[in-house]
Formats: sequence, structure tokens, C-alpha cells
Amino acid sequence: MSDLPFTLDQLRILKAIAAEGSFKRAADSLYVSQPAVSLQVQNLERSLAVPLFDRGGRRAQLTEAGHLLLEYGDRILSLCQETCRAIEDLQNLQGGTLIIGASQTTGTYLLPRMIGQFRQRYPEVAVQLHVHSTRRTAWAVANGQIDLAIIGGELPPELQESLEVAPYAEDELALIMPVSHPLATHDTIARSDLYKLKFITLDSQSTIRKVIDQVLTRGGIETRRLRVEMELNSIEAIKNAVQSGLGVAFASTSSIEKELQMGVIHRARIESVEVKRTLSVIFNPNRYRSKAAEAFTNEVLPQFTNREISFRRGSAKGSSEKAALKAATKTAAAKTAVDSSTIKGVGEAKAAVDV
Repeated sequence: MSDLPFTLDQLRILKAIAAEGSFKRAADSLYVSQPAVSLQVQNLERSLAVPLFDRGGRRAQLTEAGHLLLEYGDRILSLCQETCRAIEDLQNLQGGTLIIGASQTTGTYLLPRMIGQFRQRYPEVAVQLHVHSTRRTAWAVANGQIDLAIIGGELPPELQESLEVAPYAEDELALIMPVSHPLATHDTIARSDLYKLKFITLDSQSTIRKVIDQVLTRGGIETRRLRVEMELNSIEAIKNAVQSGLGVAFASTSSIEKELQMGVIHRARIESVEVKRTLSVIFNPNRYRSKAAEAFTNEVLPQFTNREISFRRGSAKGSSEKAALKAATKTAAAKTAVDSSTIKGVGEAKAAVDV
């Protein structure tokens, strides 16, 4: 390994500069000095005999060679993380890390309860929750940055064959309105009443808004006819606006449980209409699946659904690769004392929420 023209630290520095856009901000994010970062980049460029950054502009821009090294570096760092977590698994859930992904609504209202239950059982396992759009979450699972995820949208077409998917639960979109609204005295309203109401929605460019519109359309509701009076940038803001009497909204039932219990909003059902979407669990069969991920899947997920969780079968290639990695990990652990403290932090996503 000593003849390689780069080190893991240099790859980590390269990734930080590309993400932050400057040597100084990258140094700050890594808690090292800027001269140390500059020296490492100079040494790396000297070893590779190619420039990695175009230093002519204000922002540190990667050259073609820099982009190529970053692409492979991401994969190397991801595999380093995966290796360390496989070794940590030998301790039988007395340590290690579980990384879970979720789309916005699920990650905000459902996953914290699941993680709470998992932490009660396995307090020594560190848990990270990454909340992003379905597309970004799916790619993170495919790239090995996330162990498993619960999503509410559709998988990108290019990932549908490489990820394993299991329908998990039904998430219903409820019509909520102020308790002072004239229709709040009715448990059920006619579909035609929808087009007379003033709606509060998320921004039209929001991923969640697009998913909600798709679900409403499948439920037979003409979204173009809905009178949108106000667009806000969060589900919490929408719920507060509804409570204040500013309009009505559609919201996931998982996001309004507290408000319904407190009686501060009214939920109205729509005659002959059920607006639901399917939440799915996804993971990558070609990546190592940690004991923590197995425990979360087998012990926690079933408690929040009445469905049997059944993944579509992974490829034989994925199964053999996972078995080979486990065997290699055991051999390495028996022969070598691995100092994982250096590699453990490699490639950690800054956007992760530590729970």
C-alpha cells in the first residue's frame, strides 16, 4: 500500500474542498489549519503529477483530473467506512453505527419514535438520521452512505433494479381545517366542497408538494381546481396556519397526531375518497448489511406496521459478496489489530443528524 500516490487523509481533504468550495472552509470543517490543507494538496498533486484544482477563480474548482480522483475517492472512503462498521459488528451490537435515511415527512414524524425504541434496546449503537428527498436518499443508499431508508416517493428509474424494496405502510393524507371552520361540524364532506375551500400548501417546487399532488390526483382530486391562497415552506408552518384559521390543508396523518389529540385542528374525511401513499423500506443488497441494520429491520420496523416486511429477493452476486466480506473481516480481525479511530470519521456526512 505504501506505493499508492495518495493517502486516505488526502482523499478526505479533497472531498472537503470540493464540498466547501475553498481551502479555508475545508480546513475549518476538518479542524486543521489552512496551511496543512494546502500542503497536503500540493503533495498529492506532486505525487500524481497533475493539477487537481484550477486556482484562477475565487472558488476552488476541480480540474478534470480532480473530478476523476474525487469520484473514485468517494467510493474508497465509503468502503473504508463500510469495512470499519463490519469490524465493529464483531462486538455484537456493543458499539458501531446505524445510518438511516428518510424522506422529509417520514424522517420528521415517524423515524424519531423508531430510533427511540432502537436506542432503548441497543444504547451503545450510535444512530444517524439523514432526512432528504426520496431521490437523494435513494442514491445515498445505493452508494453505501446509508444502511436503509424509509421513503414515500418513487425510486429513480435508474435505481429500481439495484435496490431491494419492501412496501412498508400506508400513509394517508388527511384534510385538516380550523376547528372554527363552518365545515368542521361535519365528519365527512363532499368532493365538490374541496374546490370552494382556501388551501395552504407547500411551495410548488417542493418535492413533498409534488408527491402530495400526485397522491391527490390518483385519489380523483383535480389539484388544479384547488384554490391555493398561501404557500409556506414547512409542514409545521402549515399546521400553525390552519390552527390560526388561515385556510385548510392536506397533511400526512403521521404529522398531525399531536394536534388531533389536543383538539386544535379538525380532520374532515372526503366522501368516497381515500388519499393514501405507500411508504417503502429500501436497502442495497450489494453492500454489507450491519447487525445494527438487521436488528432495526427485524425488531423495530414490524412494530410500526401491520404488514409483513418482505423484500424482493437480492441477486446471488449481492449475497456472495456480503458473505465474502464477512469472512474477510473475521480473518483480518484475527490477524491484525486495526486502528479504526482514524478511518472511523472518514467521509462522515456533515448534514447527518446525530441522535
